[in-house]
Amino acid sequence: MVEKLKALTLGYAGAIIGALCMLVLGIFGKIGLYSVAVEEMTKWHMFFSLSITGIIFGMIEAAVWAFIMLYLFGLLYNKLR
Repeated sequence: MVEKLKALTLGYAGAIIGALCMLVLGIFGKIGLYSVAVEEMTKWHMFFSLSITGIIFGMIEAAVWAFIMLYLFGLLYNKLR
């Protein structure tokens, strides 16, 4: 028998990965790399910018959205399984 997906753990993992990706994108943006990706993230995320506070708030926003989406995915997966 297959175990159920741990939705909370999936949400936490997604939040960590989302925040780290936003941090890496912010660092690369500060040194001039991936300027197109930085421009798109600035459009898509309300709080992301290349300032230190913008990167931190972008990380928080990405973590919250990733947690919510993956947690809901895990719940839906378990319900439909």
